[in-house]
Amino acid sequence: MTPMDRRSFLALGAVAPLARIVQRTRRPNLLLILADDLGYGDLSRFGRPDYRTAHLDQLAREGLTFTNAYAAASTCTPSRTGLMTGRYPARFSAGLQAPMVWVNDKDGLSPDIPTLPSRLKAAGYRTALVGKWHLGYLPEQGPLKHGFDEFFGIKSGGVDYFTHDGPKGEKDLWEGEVPIERAGYFTDLLTNRAIEVLSRRAASPFYLSLHYTAPHWPWEGPLDGHGPKPTHPFVDGGSAKVYAEMVASLDRGIGRVMEALGRAGKDRDTLVIFTSDNGGERYSYNWPFSDQKFSLYEGGIRVPAAVRWPGRIPAGRTTSQVAITMDWTATFLARAGVDTDPSRPLDGIDLLGVATGAPPVPRTLFWRQHYGGRPRMFAARRAQWKFLRIDDAKHLFDLESDPGERGDLAQAEPARLAELEDAWNQWNAALPPIQTSQPPAPITRPSL
Repeated sequence: MTPMDRRSFLALGAVAPLARIVQRTRRPNLLLILADDLGYGDLSRFGRPDYRTAHLDQLAREGLTFTNAYAAASTCTPSRTGLMTGRYPARFSAGLQAPMVWVNDKDGLSPDIPTLPSRLKAAGYRTALVGKWHLGYLPEQGPLKHGFDEFFGIKSGGVDYFTHDGPKGEKDLWEGEVPIERAGYFTDLLTNRAIEVLSRRAASPFYLSLHYTAPHWPWEGPLDGHGPKPTHPFVDGGSAKVYAEMVASLDRGIGRVMEALGRAGKDRDTLVIFTSDNGGERYSYNWPFSDQKFSLYEGGIRVPAAVRWPGRIPAGRTTSQVAITMDWTATFLARAGVDTDPSRPLDGIDLLGVATGAPPVPRTLFWRQHYGGRPRMFAARRAQWKFLRIDDAKHLFDLESDPGERGDLAQAEPARLAELEDAWNQWNAALPPIQTSQPPAPITRPSL
């Protein structure tokens, strides 16, 4: 193009379209790796003392580790609603299910709701979900109706790792909208499919959501092959040793995925985010936090998280930035150059600035839940302070000096308690009313 041609091209108003073309060619691939019920301390980098997670530790060392990352909820379905929508899960019917169970074949994430994959697909991304959905069982509620070009995985909350059946023996392995059967340990099947997706050549960038079910029950390690039927009740069994084997299998699989990303030459062109959908359960190591999944104590919602993007995110750093599930949605959408609907504003924020060296952003985060048979729990966090209400009992904790939430400061700091409670009330007033669902048997808070 001659100088005269270039001036004419610009004079025709082509500056903005040209900028958009350049921006589109530089958009990164997006890889989300989501563990299931992995507790805050279940990686050796986050404190697990009895085994090592070398590959996930390496992923975290090659990027930024978050020590104050939270799940949007303490159970699967609402947390995943927050991820898919980028908004607080309590804004949606599906986000009020905690968790969504097989007997509920009507509620699910409505296909009318814009989602992370639907927005990315509209922006030219190839989209794939490999793993767990848990946002609706009917065909009109499935992943393909929410912007995913392809889906390989399960629709429910958990399946046997060998038969791929649900708790009542129902078949639950899908290729798109077609039920299928495959032989193999489920964690390995998901790893293999993710590697296949990453190995493809295409001109457009990809978004891959890799949603492992590990280490969610049933607690079965890769060597626990038991024939056509489990030898234990679906949600029983297991041990600390079996749990370690499950996490080791997850860690090896993620190591293979990251190696495949490098072999495909996509390492420096891919933003990778790793986290868990909620806090850990029976065999998790949540120290120094209290309680576990199904609870709004820190053990139920504080999760491990790391982001990696070689050449963009400096390696080997740790941040105290308070983050939540919806932030990963906002960060991905910002990298894709996607403008969201002002009538449906995101509740998450773009964290790339923090990841590349900016100081932490002050936040106030909120939670609420009311599961059938359990106390109502509401929470808010601002700076180091956390407001927690259990039924009518109000508590205040200083998480900086008391991460285990053992020393209640509600009476010592009444003004601060009132301030956070008022903020929670204002947030809650804009949401649909709480509904009740029936989860598994209660999990009690461990005693000192």
